[in-house]
Formats: sequence, C-alpha cells, structure tokens
Amino acid sequence: MKSINRTLAGYVAGLINESEVTFVDLNDFEMPIYSIDKEKEGGIPQQAIAFKRLIEIHDGVVLSLAEHNGTYSSAFKNVLDWSSRLQGPLWANTPMFLLSTSPGKRGGATVMQLALNYLPYMKAQIVAHFSVPSFGLNYSEEHGLVNSEIYQDFEVQLKAFQKALEGDSK
Repeated sequence: MKSINRTLAGYVAGLINESEVTFVDLNDFEMPIYSIDKEKEGGIPQQAIAFKRLIEIHDGVVLSLAEHNGTYSSAFKNVLDWSSRLQGPLWANTPMFLLSTSPGKRGGATVMQLALNYLPYMKAQIVAHFSVPSFGLNYSEEHGLVNSEIYQDFEVQLKAFQKALEGDSK
C-alpha cells in the first residue's frame, strides 16, 4: 500500500516552480528508539546526522505528516528525537510547507495542530500549512486535488510557500 502522505508530499513538491526535489523517506532513517542511555552508549546514529544535513542544505521543506493515534508516527518522532540532539536547531529556519492528510474527514488535523505548536520550537519556519480531508475522495493520481474548493484554499498556501522560497537566500 502506498502512503497517502508520501503521495501528497510528492504532488505538492511537483507543483513548486523551478525546484529541484529531494524526496526523503523516513524508512531510510530507521534507528533504534531514542533514549539517553542509547545515546550515551553509542552516540548519535549517522542516519540522524544525515537527516539534519538534508534539512540544512535545502531551500525548503515539504513535510506531510501521517497521524497515528492522534499524534506523530513513531518513525517521525524517533527521527525528531535523535536529530534534535545534534548541534543547532533541527529545522534551521528553513521555510516549510506542512501537510497532513488521512482517509477521514479531519485530514490529520490533530497531528497538524500538534506540529504547528511544536515544530517552531525546533526552528521550523512554517510558512504554509494544509490538511486534505478524505484523501481518497479529494485526490486522484491523474488530476491531483479534485475538489475545487479545497484546491482554492490549498493554492493560497502553495503561493505563500513559493513566495517564501523566492525570498530565501540559502
């Protein structure tokens, strides 16, 4: 089964003008579950260092969060935990378009609200955010977002993100 959040992130990244996209799959950053004892034993895994470096070298981040039991997926939370232990802010004030979706009517609204409140503490510069409800009804592989009302709201956020990227000087 293909991740609907991965699909949404890829769709949005493809709409950004004049961009080179690096697609990041959290499965490539699998690490032991974070604990201070594991950090003291073996240091910070190379995957955490590589993840943080990817954020630092890019002009923008399109992040689509899966909602698991009303919060972040364990994979995302673990990458956050390990990467935040490195020197400097994790998100490096990089402009971010924060997304969420789900098969249900709320579109990952709970994890979206959690991220909007928490990620700025890690220097996430969230310049746009959008939740897509009922993903299977409002998105098609062939046409993208198919609900015109949802697309109009989305387009406002996309333009805000593109404007932030144009002003970025990384």
